[in-house]
Order: sequence, then C-alpha cells, then structure tokens
Amino acid sequence: MTPTESSDTLENNNSTGDSKNTSVIVNAIAVLRSFTADEPLLGVTEIAGRIGLHKSTVSRILATLEQENLVERDVDSRRFRLGLGMIAMAGPLLAELEERRVAYPVLRELTERTGETSALMVWNGNESMCVEQIPSRHQVKHLAPLGARYNEALSSSVQVFLASENEDRVRQLLRSGSITLTGVDEDAVEAYLLRLKESMERGWAVNFGETSIEEVGVASPVYDHRGNMVASVLIPAPKFRVSQDTLNSLGEACAAAAAKVTTRLGGRAPH
Repeated sequence: MTPTESSDTLENNNSTGDSKNTSVIVNAIAVLRSFTADEPLLGVTEIAGRIGLHKSTVSRILATLEQENLVERDVDSRRFRLGLGMIAMAGPLLAELEERRVAYPVLRELTERTGETSALMVWNGNESMCVEQIPSRHQVKHLAPLGARYNEALSSSVQVFLASENEDRVRQLLRSGSITLTGVDEDAVEAYLLRLKESMERGWAVNFGETSIEEVGVASPVYDHRGNMVASVLIPAPKFRVSQDTLNSLGEACAAAAAKVTTRLGGRAPH
C-alpha cells in the first residue's frame, strides 16, 4: 500500500468515525427533545416510538444521559424526566440573555397588575420558546414553563412572531407543517395572513381557546434598537376568568408591558 493510499484510508476511516459520532449526538438530542412540558415523564418505548429509534439504542442513550444528570428516573414509575443537569447547562445562556434580564421586572409588574401569569417568549425560526415566567397568584392558573415550545399557528405568541416574517416564509412554514394549522388550504392560509396583519395593527395577538379550550392567550412584540422583533410578552389565562372586556384589558396591558421592555432595551417599533 502506498503512503497516499494509506492516507486516503485513514481519512475515510476518520470520516466514518466522524459520521458515526455525529449520528450519536443527533440521536441524543432527539431523545432530549422528546420531553415536553405536557409530557415530562416518558418511558423507553414511548421515546423510541416518537423518534424512530430501536429501544436498545434509546436505552443506551438514556443511560449515558442519566450518568451526566441530563435525565433522571422517576422512582415510582421508572420512567424518565429531564434532569437538573439541563438547568446547569442552560444557566449561562439564560443569564446572558439580555431580553430576559431586562424583561423580568416588567413581567413582575404585569402579573401584579393583571393577576395572571406573564412570560417572555423568543423565536427559534419555527417555534416560540419560553425563557422567563412569573406565575399567577391564583390557585387556578395557566403556565408557560421555562423551555416550553409552541408551534401551533393559533398560539398567540406564534402569531406575533410570524407577523414579523415574510409572507412567503409564513406560507412555507404552514404548508410544510413546521407550524401547525388545521385545514391548510389557500383560503385558510390567506385568512391567517390577514389575521396576522390585524394583530400587528391592534398591537397584540389573541388565542381565545383555539389551541386549548380551557386557555386564553394574548401576546405582544418586543423590538430591539434596529426595529427587529426579538421577543414577545405573553399572558396565558384560564378561559373561565376572561370575558371579552377582560380580554381587551389583558391585551392592552400586554402591549404596554411589551412596549416597556422595548424601551428598556433601547428598542423601537418599526414604522
């Protein structure tokens, strides 16, 4: 074997190894992403079915993640949940997220004023994600737990973020299913785009029991100094506590809070 051939063989072997390592990482990420706020406890079979991997593969990944405290096993059910190690990993990111730091006192004021939960949401391109939350003082309340992700088109925070996107981009997200909307045809898409425009003109978007029959949500945009939308303020509330008059009041309070966060960021709304 010539030196060139030997070198090529080593490169091919390294390439194969790199590909295998990448695959393991991708699979581990898929396992972690299978946990949600709605379903925090999952068994090996459930995870395997969701991400399309063999149970033995999922079991090995979970064993490694458990060693690193990224997942932990529930004592009673023996199912898995995300571990405290995830908080340690996310901590530096959350600490440096300026929007979160700036918004925190405003969210506290908003919850005190409305009596409802308030949250700060950011956009990752096809999901709205919660990065801060101040729970309602009421015993019955709706929450947006840290790390919760939403991709339903009628979610109020998703509406806010999509309203800042190019219309062709919104159409692509809806048609691909990245953003879920029941009965996606041309008329439904155009009606949805009109709804987004109306929400922007009003200053807040509303979800009146459309993604959950028991919940109402209102959300308003937060802008940076370039006029780019960087976050949204969200108020989720139990539907039984929200009349039409209350809904308008919540929307106005949400918009005022978002404007205050924008000002604290040195931002400005686009004209």
